[in-house]
Amino acid sequence: MTPPRRRKRSPEPGPGVTESRRAAPARTRSGDAEPPRTSGRPPSVEGELAAPVTIIRIGRVVLGGGQPLALIGGPCAIENEKHALETAERIATIAADRRVPFIYKSSYDKANRSSVRGYRGPGLTEGLRILKKVRDTLGVPVLSDVHQVAEVAPAAEVLDVLQIPAFLCRQTDLIVAVARTGKPVNVKKGQFLAPDDMRNVVDKIVSVGNRSILLTERGTSFGYHNLVVDMRGLQDMRALGFPVVFDATHSVQLPGGAGDRSAGERKYVPALARAAVAVGIDALFMEMHEDPDRTLPDGRPLSDGPNMLRLDDLPRLLDEITSIAAALAR
Repeated sequence: MTPPRRRKRSPEPGPGVTESRRAAPARTRSGDAEPPRTSGRPPSVEGELAAPVTIIRIGRVVLGGGQPLALIGGPCAIENEKHALETAERIATIAADRRVPFIYKSSYDKANRSSVRGYRGPGLTEGLRILKKVRDTLGVPVLSDVHQVAEVAPAAEVLDVLQIPAFLCRQTDLIVAVARTGKPVNVKKGQFLAPDDMRNVVDKIVSVGNRSILLTERGTSFGYHNLVVDMRGLQDMRALGFPVVFDATHSVQLPGGAGDRSAGERKYVPALARAAVAVGIDALFMEMHEDPDRTLPDGRPLSDGPNMLRLDDLPRLLDEITSIAAALAR
């Protein structure tokens, strides 16, 4: 006989945080975290989806506590200013037409490419200039990942959200440096970590007084050159008390599957996105491109092209997931 599964207890509220049913909504600045609030989504049998979730404000986007599902997305790596502005504007329009809050994501430097010849992006200085241009021109929050402590200060001057890459999610010095900026922090769960292990990452960020935390699921290593998504992990991370994001495109990545670069299975992105929204998430993360299979002018393939969603497929997918989210909110 299989023993019953033990229920996980939600972490005790930190200093100054009261139970969601007693807390009045706080007026906060962009990037501030409000006390946990019970999600408006239906609870599971064990009540795990009803765990209090801290509300995070990122510009005009509000995440957590039953707020509308948000979209975080854009090309994997920045190509140039013109492409970034055109892509961001197109995604922002598609999202706005469906009343989906939107945060633009693109990387100024992909420092963890498989090959030394892989395209990494325009670099810190030029990349941040382009992201600032997107932010100022379109009025959307911007997110990018940082790989070294030295990048944190200049990145924090531009970015609305600083992201810790999955491979670096246990790097204490980097995590603490990012947390000390006071900006919202999105941490990608490492492919090698159990969902419960993210508790230790949360502790590092909270230790310096930052509670503006997003936790992102992006798949778990399953043998060589493969990832699998365990949807139970979304509930386990939600129990830590912070908004949960699902990365639908990196979850279909085949790491190193093309020899000198990663391969991917784009065809599974919509199915996994729909499933994650049905389980219960606060934001959907997807890297997108108008032509993800094309090459750069120098002949190199795009970063993570095989698992980026085609922009033409975004409207239909957003229609599907917003319908699922609306059904859950009834």
